[in-house]
Amino acid sequence: MSSKLIDHSVPLIRAVVIHPDGRGENARHAAERLEEAVGLARALDLDVRAEEIVRLRKPTPATLFGAGKVDELAALVRAAEAEAVVVDDALTPVQQRNLEKAWDAKVIDRTGLILEIFGRRARTKEGRLQVELARLDYERSRLVRTWTHLERQRGGTGSTGGPGETQIELDRRLIADRIVRLKGELEEVRRTRGLHRKARARVPYPTVALVGYTNAGKSTLFNRLTGAEVLAKDLLFATLDTTVRTIRLPQGRPAIVADTVGFISDLPHELVESFRATLEEVGEADLILHVRDIASPDTDAQARDVEAVMKQIPTPEGRQRRILEVWNKVDLVDAETRERLTGEAARRSWSEAGAVLVSAWTGEGIEGLREAIAARIDDDPPFDLILRAAEGEALAWLYANGRITARDHDTDGDVHVTVRLSPQALGRLERLYPDILARV
Repeated sequence: MSSKLIDHSVPLIRAVVIHPDGRGENARHAAERLEEAVGLARALDLDVRAEEIVRLRKPTPATLFGAGKVDELAALVRAAEAEAVVVDDALTPVQQRNLEKAWDAKVIDRTGLILEIFGRRARTKEGRLQVELARLDYERSRLVRTWTHLERQRGGTGSTGGPGETQIELDRRLIADRIVRLKGELEEVRRTRGLHRKARARVPYPTVALVGYTNAGKSTLFNRLTGAEVLAKDLLFATLDTTVRTIRLPQGRPAIVADTVGFISDLPHELVESFRATLEEVGEADLILHVRDIASPDTDAQARDVEAVMKQIPTPEGRQRRILEVWNKVDLVDAETRERLTGEAARRSWSEAGAVLVSAWTGEGIEGLREAIAARIDDDPPFDLILRAAEGEALAWLYANGRITARDHDTDGDVHVTVRLSPQALGRLERLYPDILARV
């Protein structure tokens, strides 16, 4: 696992972070939202010099904030010598332009900030395509700035569209053309992913997808379950590109686990749409592990945000979405909280909405999680089989392709096993070892 060091020879951009609090009584606590926004800014390597919560009674169409508050914040920006201001809300293009004029600084809203982080973190070709598509979709509505080259273009050959086309119109057309090309490339990615899923279905191994709020510990849990070395850092959006690995569940049954991009409150629609190819891994999964940072005071609100995004992900027709909550970072809670959570998880173990306490960092609870995963995806019918002592190869095949839940030996040296097999595995067993099934 490698990490990229920040080059401190290049000064960080000085920034101010502002959280507008005008969401009403059902919104999560403003201080938690501000803390998250500061974390996003620092994930972009911004030097946060000041942070403030601004109460909003009623948004102002031109600037979001009232005139007096805009002037007050301008003084804060000057005092901090800030070059950028992060507004933890969605700004209209007009609001963004007017605030930049008023504060004489670059203004970036929540959507732009998340898109910029995604742009830096994407590593695979697919990830970069998805981020670029989301960014272009966002920028298409932002072409309202004070351009110095908006005079009418002369007609003629070349890239302009004839007499009278302004630079903004030209830029919009170029962006639209690029979006069309990117969607075509992503459609090919989606088709390739579909082929991969079909190939995995023929194996067939059950699939498990990890979802959760960003920085909930999904990649650390993924590494703990699979022995992989996916980048796992205390950093928002450390994982953008889906990683797939095979694990062994109790009694030897294999399963495929996919680590996915983290969710966040108010995840930009552009990102949900452009990451559809990646998020399809979640919709197609046999089991979804919803990883929660149970030590966070905001864990319930984060869970609601994840559930809101998951509702936008389609599920194949006829498939029941199965979810198991993984309450991670239990090593960070106090004894009283741990006792309460243990009791709650035990009560939920008898219901569909189960929960398992773990610490992906220390390994606590991981074996219990493996058992819970196996119990929820193991709906294949059981078979009682008798294998001769010389049929070791067939026994190994059963361990590799099914789940052996019981094993015993009789006085003749025969092996009696109870094994769960999918219909596909049962068909292959019948072709490869017909004598064994004949003894059933």
